[in-house]
Amino acid sequence: METIHVTLPDGSVKDVPKGTTPLDIANGISPRLGSAALVARVFTKDGPFVGEPDFIKESGAKEEGELIDLRHPLDRDVKLQILTEKDPDALYVFRHSAAHLMAAAVMELYPNVKLGIGPPVENGFFYEFLREQPFAPEDLEKIEKKMHDLSSANLSNERKYIPKPEALEMYKNSNQPFKYELVEEKANELLVSFYTTGKFIDFCRGPHIPSTKKINAFKIMSVAGAYWKGQEGNPQLQRIYAAAFYNQKDLDEYLHRLEEAKRRDHRRVGTELDLFSIQEQAGPGLIFWHPKGGLIRTLVENWLREELQTRGYDMVFTPHIMLQDLWKTSGHTGFYKESMFGTIEVEKADYQLKPMNCPGHILIYKSKLRSYRDLPVRLAELGTVYRYERSGVLHGLLRVRGFTQDDAHIFCTPEQIEAEVQGCVDFAFAVMKNFGFDKFEVELSDWDATHPENYAGKPEDWRRATAALANTMDRMNIPYKKIEGEAAFYGPKIDIKLIDAIGRPWQLGTVQFDFNLPARFKLEYIADDGAKHQPLMVHRALLGSVERFFGILIEHYAGAFPLWLAPVQVEICPVSEKVIDYAQQITEQLKKEGLRVHLDDRNEKLPAKIRDAQMQKIPYMLVVGAKEAEAGTVSVRHRTKGDLGPKPVAEVIAALHEEVRNRSLA
Repeated sequence: METIHVTLPDGSVKDVPKGTTPLDIANGISPRLGSAALVARVFTKDGPFVGEPDFIKESGAKEEGELIDLRHPLDRDVKLQILTEKDPDALYVFRHSAAHLMAAAVMELYPNVKLGIGPPVENGFFYEFLREQPFAPEDLEKIEKKMHDLSSANLSNERKYIPKPEALEMYKNSNQPFKYELVEEKANELLVSFYTTGKFIDFCRGPHIPSTKKINAFKIMSVAGAYWKGQEGNPQLQRIYAAAFYNQKDLDEYLHRLEEAKRRDHRRVGTELDLFSIQEQAGPGLIFWHPKGGLIRTLVENWLREELQTRGYDMVFTPHIMLQDLWKTSGHTGFYKESMFGTIEVEKADYQLKPMNCPGHILIYKSKLRSYRDLPVRLAELGTVYRYERSGVLHGLLRVRGFTQDDAHIFCTPEQIEAEVQGCVDFAFAVMKNFGFDKFEVELSDWDATHPENYAGKPEDWRRATAALANTMDRMNIPYKKIEGEAAFYGPKIDIKLIDAIGRPWQLGTVQFDFNLPARFKLEYIADDGAKHQPLMVHRALLGSVERFFGILIEHYAGAFPLWLAPVQVEICPVSEKVIDYAQQITEQLKKEGLRVHLDDRNEKLPAKIRDAQMQKIPYMLVVGAKEAEAGTVSVRHRTKGDLGPKPVAEVIAALHEEVRNRSLA
């Protein structure tokens, strides 16, 4: 019998008969590993085993090597990894198998449906179906129950091969036009790969986990319409989404996070707290800041302006509209045109609403000749820009058409570039810390060298710029993930994603290297050798946009802002009209101390006043009654800690000032 060599991750080599499966090897190592195994990854020099499945190519989780079924016979020397729940790729395979389980359940309950595709997605999977009537809630309950029944039956996921003509005939006879189309388009081999799950059979390259037994922590979430292949004009299918995890605990935690996300939704909270609105009469994607939201925005911007001054930035202001020729020079009309509003003709000249602030800052830099002694020049602006976003992607404060960027552009010498990048990254972390974010992820976005037509600059420029950013991150001991193809058209960038209170990442700060615009605008400075040189340029934004950052803040705190940011810091709650004069006296005293106070002088009972203040998420309630008026005290309530007891007014004021001064997040 022919023997093959299987190299394991620890470097050991097993000589096994040709045809041995990864599951055989896993069981041979230990029955525990065999039980935990989900899929295998193989490395070979002799070409693919079965071809790479599309969902792994698109998932972003894939490492090198090829994923195969645990029961796939090994027919050559390989390096082998046995993947369990600890491996990210295994979760995609697990969810792909869960999608097949759903399709099997649907076909048993509704045998006349037409099948589309069923890939894994983040947190779960979906499968598409064409059915004459919409799936109702009771249908989804039946499908979920049937899935559990099939899971308990421990059905094997088995690969079989069918000649392509036979496969086409099978789908033609079973009236499955979408599957017929997929086989016709995607099956390039004589034998076509299928998987069976009980009675269900599906055209699929796999791989899959061995059986349905482990697929039991799932929940059908929703149904949405989706055009076949995502193209308008094609038939519209019903896409059933489901969440799927390895165990019920992880599923329950995910469902809890979803509920938390709904509770924190900035659109709902913003309406309840009267922070902002989007007015239909004015148009979509345009934000109206109400007094309370405007106050918070002012506090955020004032803090940022103070920091900018401390860190050596100069504040500038540039017009909202400029000649279109400027944007041709910058390259935006070539690389960014789809995200720009149309031109506006004024006196036979075309003007453009600005989508970015950088050309304006460049013109300020260029307004006079600079010396190397002037550099770095750091120009900062809270500048409002306008970008065309399709109505379907607009989302509250998070995706808008008009927004204010906390933009800055740094013009420096090559020797200064890494120090300036480091200063920007340090500033970004200071922003996160100040506003209560202590977890983050960092990405270094590079160009896609296979599509240079999408970018400005030469390959050597990109290599040099990316190296400068990477060196800075390494020197600061900041872990980062390098991502190809996500750079701006003018240079690589560092993206900093904060992690909010319920574990969601949000794109926040960005530091972008630009060797394109200085060349396009012919920027210069006089170097110490007396000759003219071209400066380097760094774009950086810390909040991203004020609107989006405010939306993130609302959701992070669920509207319960820390005292220093709260639009109303203290609610004065008189017990009755008999103590209104004392309540007004306390109100005026706190206002003179610079605190933001509201007196609830309604003819309502105290519990109603406290309830309303709690619903408005006001940090402190000061209850005043006859005892407090006589003693010159107030009874303090905190929105989360409850009754803190009576305290002298001066002591309360001092404590409030201390909490504001420290920007406490309690």
